[in-house]
Amino acid sequence: MTEASVFEGKKAVYFTLGCKLNFAETSTIGRLLKEMGVRTVRAGERADICVVNTCSVTEVADHKCRQAIHKLVRQHPGAFVVVTGCYAQLKPEQVSAIDGVDLVLGAEQKGDILRYLEERLPLLPAERKLADAEHEAYTVPTKDIHTFVPSCSCGDRTRYFLKVQDGCDYYCTYCTIPYARGRSRNGSIASLVRQAEQAALEGGREIVLTGVNIGDFGKTTGESFLDLVKALDRVEGIARYRISSIEPNLLTEEVLAYCAESRAFMPHFHIPLQSGSDEVLKLMRRRYTTKFFAEKISRVKELIPDAFIGVDV
Repeated sequence: MTEASVFEGKKAVYFTLGCKLNFAETSTIGRLLKEMGVRTVRAGERADICVVNTCSVTEVADHKCRQAIHKLVRQHPGAFVVVTGCYAQLKPEQVSAIDGVDLVLGAEQKGDILRYLEERLPLLPAERKLADAEHEAYTVPTKDIHTFVPSCSCGDRTRYFLKVQDGCDYYCTYCTIPYARGRSRNGSIASLVRQAEQAALEGGREIVLTGVNIGDFGKTTGESFLDLVKALDRVEGIARYRISSIEPNLLTEEVLAYCAESRAFMPHFHIPLQSGSDEVLKLMRRRYTTKFFAEKISRVKELIPDAFIGVDV
């Protein structure tokens, strides 16, 4: 069991790049550290711990991650710098070579951040450098990423972000996410309902469902996204749910019909298109055509006339 004495009185700063899922996971890390006695830095203070949760969707994202790490190292000299997230998983050697980085955690190790910090935090800077020279960054090959790390964290005010799924089995041509986060996996409906109930007890009124490919929910538990939506809709105290993003081929007629009549699911869908060209969609290995996408949007509007629809292009 982690001893609070290692963390007591420490100050931390958090920096997140990328998607809502990353923000939810960073918030959970912050909550774990807070429970161990670590508080978030105030303006003008120097942190003892810096946590950077990275993105690696594009080369530009990688560059932004490096910039963020360099900036934090300059702003908080002597701080223990932890880098995790997709960039850390995909290019751990590159990340660990950045001056000032003390610890690199891949997708499978992210949930064990307290244990890694407990082992390394007491070391002096010179001892950390020696340890870095003796050990590789803590990652595993993509095929060995199996753990689902729960996350239900408060964002702004009474809105919570509930991670329901992680990883992806789609392997679109342009996308690094399956390599960075592993295969599709999820928590059980029972565990996710408990997290939603806890959010309600804490005063949460709205929950955003997050994940990499949330419509693929149920791969590891034999459940379905429709079953999840129905179960969450019954949680007392939560007034609104939003589905952060869902593939058009996974937004089923049954899910749409239920959301049209549900108590708390908002008429709000973010449905990625990516391209308006069937040729490009085929090259991308997307699992729909422009005709299918147009028909799906029309069906949403038929069932839910006032629906708001966001699109990635």
